[in-house]
Amino acid sequence: MSSDPSFLVAWIYQIEGTNTGSRVALWLAILAAFLHAVFGALQKGRHDPWLSRGAIDASSGLAMLPLAILVVPIPEPELWPIFLVIFLIHFIYKLLQAFAYSKGAFTVVYPVVRGTSPVFTVIGAYILFGETFSSIQWLGIFLLLLGIFGLALYNLIYLETSRETLPTALILAVCTGSFVALYTTVDAYGIRVAIDPLAFIVWFFLFDSLSITPYAIYRWSNLTEKPKILPLAIRGAAGGVVAFFSFGSIMLATRLDKVGEAAVLRETSTVFAAIIGWLFLKETVGPRRILLMALIAFGAVVVEIGG
Repeated sequence: MSSDPSFLVAWIYQIEGTNTGSRVALWLAILAAFLHAVFGALQKGRHDPWLSRGAIDASSGLAMLPLAILVVPIPEPELWPIFLVIFLIHFIYKLLQAFAYSKGAFTVVYPVVRGTSPVFTVIGAYILFGETFSSIQWLGIFLLLLGIFGLALYNLIYLETSRETLPTALILAVCTGSFVALYTTVDAYGIRVAIDPLAFIVWFFLFDSLSITPYAIYRWSNLTEKPKILPLAIRGAAGGVVAFFSFGSIMLATRLDKVGEAAVLRETSTVFAAIIGWLFLKETVGPRRILLMALIAFGAVVVEIGG
C-alpha cells in the first residue's frame, strides 16, 4: 500500500460501509485497546502524572506540526467549532484522569474508567448517529461491564496501597469514564464530518497538545526536586507515538463502522492494562482477576458476534 496520504484517504473512502471496512474497524479497535492500556501505564508510571501527560502532549504536538504544515490540508471551516468543543472535552478528561491516577492505583482506576464509558457511548451513538444494539449485543455489554466492575471491586477489596484515597479515586474514575464516552462520540462525529480523516487526526493532535503542556511546564519549573528531563522526554516521546496510533485507530474505527461497537471493543484494554500492571508496575494478579479479565474479553466477543 502506498504511503501517500491521498492514497490512504481514497482507500478509507473505498472501504467505508463495506464488510472490509467492518473488519478493519475491528482490528483498529483492538489495536486501540492495547495501545490505550500502554498509554495509561506510561502516564501512571513512576513520574508525576501531570508531567507525564504534559511530556506526551508536547511530543505529539511537535510530531504533528510538520505534518500539519507540509503534508495534510487545513481543516474545512465547519470543523473549527468542532475542534473547539473537542479541545474542551479532552482537556477536562485529562484533568480528571490525572487527578484519578494521583489518588488511586492503576489497576483500580483504569477498569472503572473503562467500565463507565461503554454504556454512555452506546447511548450517545444512538442519539447522534441512530445506532442500535441487538439483545445479544446488550448481553455482551452486560458481561463486559460485569467483568470490568468485578475487577475494580476485587482490586478495591484486596489492594493494600493508597486505600485512604480510594473513594476519591473511584469517584474521579467514574467522572473520567463519562468524559471518555463524551469524547468518543464527539470525535466520531468530527471525523465523519471531515473530508480528509487523516488531516482531522493530525490537526486534532496538534490542537490537543496545547491543553496540558503549559501547566506541566509550570509545574515542573516550580518543583523543589525536579525530575531529570531525559527520562521524562523519553517517556513523552514513547507516549506521543502510542497516543497517536491509539486515538487515531479508534477515530478511524468509528468512521468505518459503528461507534458503539468500536467503543465496546476498545474496553478490552482493561485486560491489557491488568497484564501491564502485573508485568511492569508490579501490581498483583491472581486467578480471580484472570477469570474476570476473561469475562471482559468474552463480553466484547459477544458484542462483535451479535452485530
